[in-house]
Amino acid sequence: MKIHNLSESPSILNAFVAEIRDKTIQKDSMRFRRNIERIGEVLGYELSKSLQFEAQNTETPLGVSKSFLPKNDIVLCSILRAGVPLHNGLLNYFDTAENAFISAYRHHKHNPESFEIVVEYLACPSLEGKTLILADPMLATGQSMVATFEALKPFGTPKEVHLVSVIGAQDGVDFIANSFHSNTHLWIAAVDKTLNDKGYIIPGLGDAGDLAFGSKLQH
Repeated sequence: MKIHNLSESPSILNAFVAEIRDKTIQKDSMRFRRNIERIGEVLGYELSKSLQFEAQNTETPLGVSKSFLPKNDIVLCSILRAGVPLHNGLLNYFDTAENAFISAYRHHKHNPESFEIVVEYLACPSLEGKTLILADPMLATGQSMVATFEALKPFGTPKEVHLVSVIGAQDGVDFIANSFHSNTHLWIAAVDKTLNDKGYIIPGLGDAGDLAFGSKLQH
């Protein structure tokens, strides 16, 4: 797998990541969502450089301009609910993309330290021969990303696959690197060293879904 860790190069992206980590700033849920969205825009811009382009002519009021425009048929799939702001950021740049949504959550069957990934809701167009962008803001164990990709297989075989995350743990990066094809790309804003006993990224930022949309009802 080709890993693009954008934190390895200085850029304004690092300021957005610092704000979503900051335990005081992240209390403003609107600002948190907007920062995730902006991170999605930066990741989308960097991802766009790897796509295929073709020359097209554009008529202006005074003549014809030649441009090189992307030719990929993109399907943008995000994992609910935390993935919504990241999805919006990517969609700001890939505005002609088709969209897919899937719910994947941790089900603690026996105790808080062990869980399985449960996929329930799924809406997706055909993926056959298209460019799949699979977005999940937090890449902790990597199990959600793999389970989501498995659930998408009945919709066709993509021509290429790009994974997009905001913050990941090295364990999760290693896990998906061994689970996806070597030609898969991972675009990520930061990679942290470890996970805690419950599978959360350290230092991470907390629960991205709760920070963006409020605490969920426990059941």
